[in-house]
Amino acid sequence: MNPSMFQHIAGDSGGILYIMMFMLLVALTIAIERSWYLWKVIRQGGKVMEQLKSLRLVEQAELGHLGESFPDLPHVRVLATALQHDLDHDFERISDKLDESIMREAPGIDRYLWVLDTIVTMAPLLGLLGTIIGMFNAFQVLGDPGNAPTKVTGGVAEALIATASGLFIAILGLFFFNALSNRVRTIMHQLETLKVMLVNRMYPHYHEAGESAPFPVRSAA
Repeated sequence: MNPSMFQHIAGDSGGILYIMMFMLLVALTIAIERSWYLWKVIRQGGKVMEQLKSLRLVEQAELGHLGESFPDLPHVRVLATALQHDLDHDFERISDKLDESIMREAPGIDRYLWVLDTIVTMAPLLGLLGTIIGMFNAFQVLGDPGNAPTKVTGGVAEALIATASGLFIAILGLFFFNALSNRVRTIMHQLETLKVMLVNRMYPHYHEAGESAPFPVRSAA
């Protein structure tokens, strides 16, 4: 399909094909950026959990080293919440604080997925709208006695390109949306597992005080 023919078909669809091209570009951009980011988070998060798994007790120096190694990782921000908790006061609240930290990270993890979901829903509808507009234009030739019937069938075939384009964008977007959603679930599971690992390894420090505790113990305000 050459550019002039595409402009002709896009014009017959009321410009819908131009909108769908923009939607395809946005969908591909989000899919590539989120795929790379979520893959990196899963890989680095797995390394953090493996290092924490080898510890019997949580040590401040070890967690601080993890924070320096992966400064922008959601897992490290959850670790920072554990480091800031006063183990000598309200140990039972540490689980709630970790839950709060995980909830704060959730919007950044599934960011832009709503845009991809919207494109998956809208693309077939826009394609159908473009086809309907194209059909109107195709049947208008019947009003001119000099036009052959083949022009009608040719116009209908061109109008169906909008529907096909909408389905293609929806199928492609749905594939990436499901794949990215699965990665988001994997990361959230990692964070929930990390919370349990931290609580289990911080429990022996409960009610320990003074220099004997690996964590700094602060008096309640």
